[in-house]
Amino acid sequence: MSGKEVYEVFAIRYAHNAKRMRNENFVFADAHDVPMPLDYFVWVIRNQNRTFVVDTGFGEVASLKRGAPLLRSTTEALALLGIEAASVEDVILTHMHYDHAGGIGEFPNATFHIQDSEMAFATGRCMCFEAIQRPFEVEDVVAMVRKIYGGQAKFHDGDAELAPGVSIHKIGGHSAGLMCVRVWTERGWVVLASDCAHFYENIRERKPFVICYDLGAMMNGFNTIELLADSPDHIVPGHDPLVMDYYPAPSPELEGAVVRLDVMPKT
Repeated sequence: MSGKEVYEVFAIRYAHNAKRMRNENFVFADAHDVPMPLDYFVWVIRNQNRTFVVDTGFGEVASLKRGAPLLRSTTEALALLGIEAASVEDVILTHMHYDHAGGIGEFPNATFHIQDSEMAFATGRCMCFEAIQRPFEVEDVVAMVRKIYGGQAKFHDGDAELAPGVSIHKIGGHSAGLMCVRVWTERGWVVLASDCAHFYENIRERKPFVICYDLGAMMNGFNTIELLADSPDHIVPGHDPLVMDYYPAPSPELEGAVVRLDVMPKT
């Protein structure tokens, strides 16, 4: 990897599902069927030279359909950090599930980074099966097809460096072309796991998440993520409410909405 630049990294919470139960979150039955809520995030990677937005959230239609109450829209979420969605030049789509690709239209001027295999998966024969297409929304996929035809997509086949200190790594498992993002920060290599690990418990106890396209890829992906990160405390899961507890807000007024991930966790 070329000479690295240092980045700030933020998680912005835009939705929360308080009704989710433990037995809904794991491939294998859990003996303790108690609440295990989901938080929903978009992430920002930035320094003085460039800004990346990681994933685009979902909107009101998906919120009502999926039973996940919105706290704020994607554009409102980014505005908390002084970012206008229309000014964003690079969006990393870790995968095409509804809660990660539902706001594509909010970024009219961005280049969208996506894996070859994810777009092929989202538009291919597997989508003939309702059980597999369930985490996707057809309008999100169509929106991405329009970006491709509009010259706003950059495809990747596996791992790639997007900028000095920012790289993407194909993991698969949860979705065919799912990827994580590795970022160089003041505290070292931080990995935004996205849905490669929904919860800390997935990766730390090797308990696979219930929505799974390739169980072997998911399990091997846990190993890959640990190799990419400087320590277990440098791995940030994609939906765990503990992220909001472990990391500090960048300012008091953003408490409960935004946390900073380029600093060490509080616990």
